[in-house]
Amino acid sequence: MTLHLTPADIETGANLLRAGSLVAFGTETVYGLGADAENPLAVAAIFEAKGRPHFNPLICHYATADAAFDHVEAPKAAEILSSTFWPGPLTLVLPRRATCPVALLAGAGLETLAVRVPAHPVAQRLITALGRPIAAPSANRSGRISPTPAAHVMAQLSGRIAAVIDSGGCRVGVESTILDLSGATPVLLRPGGVSLESLEAAIGPVARLTDASTLRAPGMLASHYAPTLPLRLNATSAAPDEALLAFGPALPAPLTFQLSEKQDLFEAASRLFEGLHWLDANAANLRQIAAMPIPTHSLGLAINDRLTRAAAPRQ
Repeated sequence: MTLHLTPADIETGANLLRAGSLVAFGTETVYGLGADAENPLAVAAIFEAKGRPHFNPLICHYATADAAFDHVEAPKAAEILSSTFWPGPLTLVLPRRATCPVALLAGAGLETLAVRVPAHPVAQRLITALGRPIAAPSANRSGRISPTPAAHVMAQLSGRIAAVIDSGGCRVGVESTILDLSGATPVLLRPGGVSLESLEAAIGPVARLTDASTLRAPGMLASHYAPTLPLRLNATSAAPDEALLAFGPALPAPLTFQLSEKQDLFEAASRLFEGLHWLDANAANLRQIAAMPIPTHSLGLAINDRLTRAAAPRQ
């Protein structure tokens, strides 16, 4: 079922969540696949719908920072970041409070919880209508390309979820940045919609993850965000049997999707998943996708992270 932006449809979405069903909805990053975060059976249904490994944690979405910090311990750095970047595309991994009612499965049984306050008005209205946090990974099959319009959600999850709220496009277009504040040193677990430079400007030095053997946050599987076709990175030419994911002046190729001809990283980030979806759907007669090099500063770090995971050996 596709719901729309009317008050009645938002309430229908909240009622479905309240009943333990799954509802996809738009955020400023990508579409999320939502369940009542306090309902363990509903949270388990997310994993089933996505075919997602149960050890990969979920992000819990809250209407306000105060509501999130009722469920997790917030050090000074979390207060600074929440006042600077929330609502917005930043997820904080923080220690769960003993009184936290969120299902343990949402945090993959860890003593931490990934929390975020989304900026998209539909997400805000839905969380407020439900009156509880919404656990929501990206609304795609596990390991596949994240959705940025409602049509991508239904293409992957039709028959597996109760509804999608057609929320329009996603302004940021890549998932949220995930920052672990559960230890003595802030650690960047996943680059995303808030740049590392912006984080460090707010709270000082941020370490990079050096050991990914333990999945401490969503989106950390080595193979993730993957199209059906193999993906080749840092391409400086395209073979006759390769589609092209272009950034800047396009190389000769039989089929091309342009992320940003003017090499604007924000435009490229917003078009990344759309491009992978489009090439996957239209390049069935080609061998693989060749992706042109993208700089690693600002949102380029997040784009390269997604492409590296998409190109990793399939699990």
